[in-house]
Amino acid sequence: MNACALDLSGHVRLPGLINAHDHLEFNLFPMLGRGGYRNASEWARDIHHPERSPLREHLRVPKAVRLWWGALKNLLSGVTTVCHHNPYETEVFGPDFPVRVVRQMAWAHSLAFESGLAERFRAAPRKWPFVVHCGEGVDASARGEVRSLDAKGALDSRTAIVHGVGLTPAGIDLVRRRGASVIWCPSSNVGMLGRTVSRAVLHSGVPVALATDSALSAPVDLLDELSVARRYLPATRLYEMVTSVPARILRLSRRARAGDWIAVRSNARTPWDALLDGSVALVVVAGRIRLISPELAEQLPKSVRRRLQLLRVEHRAPVLVDADVAGLHRAAARHLGGDLRLAGKKILA
Repeated sequence: MNACALDLSGHVRLPGLINAHDHLEFNLFPMLGRGGYRNASEWARDIHHPERSPLREHLRVPKAVRLWWGALKNLLSGVTTVCHHNPYETEVFGPDFPVRVVRQMAWAHSLAFESGLAERFRAAPRKWPFVVHCGEGVDASARGEVRSLDAKGALDSRTAIVHGVGLTPAGIDLVRRRGASVIWCPSSNVGMLGRTVSRAVLHSGVPVALATDSALSAPVDLLDELSVARRYLPATRLYEMVTSVPARILRLSRRARAGDWIAVRSNARTPWDALLDGSVALVVVAGRIRLISPELAEQLPKSVRRRLQLLRVEHRAPVLVDADVAGLHRAAARHLGGDLRLAGKKILA
């Protein structure tokens, strides 16, 4: 059945959302660290002990299983496209994977952890975005990172700076002059550093997209981040930060998102109010129903409903998804036990 033929009375149709920054394989993990770090390197050194619990057990879960759970986290919040800040997993991100993963992009982790950053930037196709953690801290080293990035010749209109908490007025001006952009992950910033980007960044005219990061630093999905971001910006701006702005930053053509849309249960009169106050009831990716509410699913023929499985996560309405939820649950529980949490929310068996 064509999703467009569904009776969507009481729902508002919206474009599929774009999560501009996630590490998909880390969304079953608990949030790690004590907070109050000066920079991301300090946090990484503190939490990176793969031989100890809980990292030891979580890393035993097959990566493909973890990637699928990361996709489901995004699907629950209406995301149809994710920018995964790790290697592209060709064998996993095929046509059955529930969300689109940006493929035509170049990336480096950060200045601190990527000795060949400048070489990676120069080797990247000119039409691709270049995504890099930068300014993820509150100390002098974080404040100076954008200048270092520029000195390496890796700051121009392709560059998408993830986090940017350390951006000073001079740094903001440099980013603006180079035509670069910022990807904002407020919950991750506050949890790790105790603060997020300055309001000067948000009102600078620099393109800013909203994103989640992974559960390692923030147990949130994109709907959670939208709720947090409402403290800083109006609804109209937030709506753009998960739709048109990340599409421009990541250079996603309409063709790359063809057939992607969502429906939100809401009686709101504007798309931004519907997104912020409604609940996601339908997610369509490339014309294929990947998530649907049980109520809307009653309109589907049995042949379509047969491939859908129930997914229940606390604080989110139960939905049917086009995924082997039971199999994914077994594969993760084999190593983690029955108390599985997806971006901090308990997965209800």
